[in-house]
Amino acid sequence: FLKEYNAKMTSNLLQEQPIRALLSLIILTIISKSNAYVNVQTNRGVSTESRIRDTTEIGSLTVPTVGVGTISWSSNSLTSIENDELEEVVDSAYRANGSFFDTAERYGSHWKTAIGLGYGETEKLTQKLLQRTIERNGRAQVDPVIATKFTPTPWRTTAQSVVDACEQSCLNLGINQIDLYQIHMPDIVHPFRFLGKDKPKDEIYWDGLAECYHRGLVKNVGVCNYGPTLTAKCQDALGKRGVPLASNQVTYSLLGKHNGGQETVDKCTELGIKVLACYPFAMGLLTGKYSEEFLTSPDRDSQSSLTHSKKTALERNDLMMYANGDGITVPKGGISPLLVTMSSIAEKRNKSISQVGLNYIVSKDVIPIPGCRSVSQIEDNIGAMGWRLTGDEISLLDEAADKLGFGFDGAGFKRTGEKFVGYG
Repeated sequence: FLKEYNAKMTSNLLQEQPIRALLSLIILTIISKSNAYVNVQTNRGVSTESRIRDTTEIGSLTVPTVGVGTISWSSNSLTSIENDELEEVVDSAYRANGSFFDTAERYGSHWKTAIGLGYGETEKLTQKLLQRTIERNGRAQVDPVIATKFTPTPWRTTAQSVVDACEQSCLNLGINQIDLYQIHMPDIVHPFRFLGKDKPKDEIYWDGLAECYHRGLVKNVGVCNYGPTLTAKCQDALGKRGVPLASNQVTYSLLGKHNGGQETVDKCTELGIKVLACYPFAMGLLTGKYSEEFLTSPDRDSQSSLTHSKKTALERNDLMMYANGDGITVPKGGISPLLVTMSSIAEKRNKSISQVGLNYIVSKDVIPIPGCRSVSQIEDNIGAMGWRLTGDEISLLDEAADKLGFGFDGAGFKRTGEKFVGYG
């Protein structure tokens, strides 16, 4: 389009005064070489230089329709906070207008996190990597957004504990105001419940969120793993203090609509609350990499994804069961019928199966938050933006998922519903 337009304009301009023609042609050249016009690629991998702009809203925020999950981000060093591979991931996301990072004070795959230490390390790492990216690349078309989370614990018993944690997250992230501050889960950890001394502290934490909002520590507040009943109660409690509930992050995917998932999405839509989806690939099942077809594929890059996986043997065994079926818990064939439908749509659109899975969530007006540790992963995730499945394609996917007769409940010790309560 630009080439034809420039050619036409060149012909017209040459008939004008020479100086005016020269200046006009220079302006047209600058425009055509800038990012003002976006060529959304339709190939499976999208170059991050294409700068797709595909956004939605969370409260007062404008964010990409696909986020970046940082749950497995940790430093490669025991003495400093560094990770060269993740630096490339952040740089790629930023240059492609895909820099919506979802983190938490308790995130990280480092051994310190596993034993309850290392609070805030992933927040600090995200801040450092993003700051370097901004210094290298200048301002992006879509401003970067960071969401983080407060973790309920038995020793956090007051609203002030939420404020204190929020202030520490601000320090970790190097900012004065957090874009989106979320409660990580309902207050379900009660070691002394059998003594009758523990009571849920959810309402106390909601007061803490409201206090953070009114003090200007956060722009927006949200929750995670809340079902329809608890979400409505939280919105009502915050509303009485003049604080809007912006979001609810829950397990949701083509394999995660059961156990209240779809009901929660529907309720949030009714209440005007944006839904963020964790586990959008069902721990990798919806990428196809655990299917038997994949395991016999000569694709070396795909094989290395499994070889270098950080999942435990128990998790891999469970995922293989879902992928291929064991004839007992999961019917023989597993999720293969769904993957066949996804693959058919992907082939017609020249997209990957993963991109179809993410776009399905985006098309439901939900923001998927896939975890990401490599440039190839972030480029594939970004390829899910800039287009939408048709209504017929969504119906085919829904039908294929429903016909399976089962959903994904997690693998190993990571159960997708372990924090998902409040259905009332």
